[in-house]
Amino acid sequence: MQDELLTVEEVAERLSTSEKFVRRLIADRVIPFHRLTSGANAPVRIAESDLSAFLESTRVEPMRAGDVWRSVRRAVA
Repeated sequence: MQDELLTVEEVAERLSTSEKFVRRLIADRVIPFHRLTSGANAPVRIAESDLSAFLESTRVEPMRAGDVWRSVRRAVA
């Protein structure tokens, strides 16, 4: 089964962000994309699995109390 290919607008909506932000991710090659034709202004699509992988790669785990204390001690030292 193939992934659904999402438009820039659909990705922005799913991320609750602007299309400009999604276009920046594409321009900076932070997220994989498909260019439908050749040329600089060609429409692009992002596969659902690539969007999921991007979101997983940007996940930040919460710090535990001990981690916070070690961070503070390093910053003061």
